[in-house]
Amino acid sequence: MIPLSSRSKQLGALDLGSNSFHLLIAQESHGRVQVLDKHKEMVRLAEGLRNGKNLDAAVVSRALECLERFAQRLRPLDPGNVRIVGTNTLRKAKDSQFITQAEQILGHKIDIISGREEARLIFMGVCHDLGGEDTRRLVVDIGGGSTELILGRKASPEQLESLYMGCVSMSLKYFADGVITKQGMQKAINHALVELEPVTHDFIEQGWESSVGASGTINAVREVSAHLGGEDLISSEGLAEIRSRLISAGSLSELSLAGLADERKAVFPGGVAILSAIFEALRIETMMAAQSALREGLIYDLLGRQQADDTREHTVNNLTRRYRIDEAHARQVRETALSLMSQVAMVWELTDPELKLILGWAASLHEIGMDISHSGYHKHGGYLLENMDLPGFSRAEQKLLALMVRAHRRKMPTDLFPSDAPEQTRLSVLLRIAAVLHRGRSHTPLPHVDVQAKNKQLTLSLPQDYLDTHPLTAEDLANEARYIKAAGIELKLASH
Repeated sequence: MIPLSSRSKQLGALDLGSNSFHLLIAQESHGRVQVLDKHKEMVRLAEGLRNGKNLDAAVVSRALECLERFAQRLRPLDPGNVRIVGTNTLRKAKDSQFITQAEQILGHKIDIISGREEARLIFMGVCHDLGGEDTRRLVVDIGGGSTELILGRKASPEQLESLYMGCVSMSLKYFADGVITKQGMQKAINHALVELEPVTHDFIEQGWESSVGASGTINAVREVSAHLGGEDLISSEGLAEIRSRLISAGSLSELSLAGLADERKAVFPGGVAILSAIFEALRIETMMAAQSALREGLIYDLLGRQQADDTREHTVNNLTRRYRIDEAHARQVRETALSLMSQVAMVWELTDPELKLILGWAASLHEIGMDISHSGYHKHGGYLLENMDLPGFSRAEQKLLALMVRAHRRKMPTDLFPSDAPEQTRLSVLLRIAAVLHRGRSHTPLPHVDVQAKNKQLTLSLPQDYLDTHPLTAEDLANEARYIKAAGIELKLASH
């Protein structure tokens, strides 16, 4: 029999982009990743984003029909081997109903990721594709609603930027009527140059040895360039020729470029304008095109999580050092919180492994706000974690982490907890109790704390001799019972 650790497994990554939805199915065996299947559909989700930040019904219907088809390929995969993310348009959209419908169709959770997290994953995908050369690379990805710029070496990004412009949004703004003029093209380029201005200096100052593009837009430009001049690289001259051909055509209906797929025509002028501005602002002469991008990065990031190389753990460790958190104390709180969780996980429905990770990380970071001020440090900590870049974390994970740190002491902010997610309140209660039990900051290990749970009740049991010699702990737990009662949970203290 083949040992379980050496068996091959299938992994799935789905990128719900602003222009296209990309599905990648890969197989990992003995550390080697092989692509088994790829599917792409140009959904143009960004077209459906209206002023109120709600998605147009026709675009939602188109997107859900696409996901119905993709769901068939994801269904056989182990849920722990699938990662689905939403990018710029879903970051902006207030239409949570679409996410709910999409999750029901796919049978998996959708993580909305920040622009910088998207950039990190893109860089990871590109670098695994091209190999780990120890040279600094500039990686550019032009999506439907955002553009990512990354500098880094091997698979380690050094600078990440996500700009609010993409081939769909730019095409809608300057070429919505299908007319392409020299003036319109220059306005689009100028718009992109303004977006690039805040980051240009830092990127040029750091420099790079090679530039790589990783998106449908960039691969389309490379394909057209190859047909026009036989170049495998994108050059500034080749880009100028493409712009000239676009302007000469005058309209999308008259546009005929060898190598340009009909489905990409509508968003091609906006993509070309953005890439032209990037070449101009960053003084790029040539750029190669990579086939890998966000979806490949998702696969490698997923493997890292499964092989004890979780980027989120690295992020938490970095924050612990950066904000001078008392690691010994945080470790004690973490161990106690996880011990309490293990005893109530079944009754309180906290068996999802991801919840255990979030509780551990919240315990590790519960005093991060101390570096700002002791007064109200839980509020400072919650604010920091909600608003900083946390590599590896989705928006929902980051929001929950921030909420638990914010709510780990004093008055329970019940208005911040969603009524349809009781696990969030329960995790916070466990963290609060662990923090109270270690309030004295003693390095002496706690005796075993027995905890039993019912739906809205927790009973803590500690040795009687411990309670006799630690009257302040008993008083703290009594106070804590009053705080968490506001969350609808009754805390009782017993002895054994």
